Amino acid sequence: QVQLVESGGGLAQAGDSLRLSCVASGRTFSNYDMGWYRQAPGKEREFVAAISVGSKMSYYADSVRGRSTVSRDNAKNTVYLLMNNLKPEDTAIYYCNGGHGRTPTGAYAWGQGTQVTVSS
Repeated sequence: QVQLVESGGGLAQAGDSLRLSCVASGRTFSNYDMGWYRQAPGKEREFVAAISVGSKMSYYADSVRGRSTVSRDNAKNTVYLLMNNLKPEDTAIYYCNGGHGRTPTGAYAWGQGTQVTVSS
């Protein structure tokens, strides 16, 4: 079954850190660049970060650059997003997906995401 399962979200205070995880199944994970996206209430889903197949390249949205790190473990079919110095504006549902390029999508159907809520 082709699917993505995100986890690791929760309630945090401004300045805290969270590490999100996304486990993929049903496709050859190591064939795809992987990305993180988020959708805040009333807003469109937006790109957060991405990492290339071999982890040599990573890309970040301006809003998280410098305080977030995307990584992957191909042996575990898992991509991670470590977010430091969380801000209330990081509150959103976070999703992962795979594909090719700097904003990879399309290899998987969207999962249910993991909710991140940051209080000030």
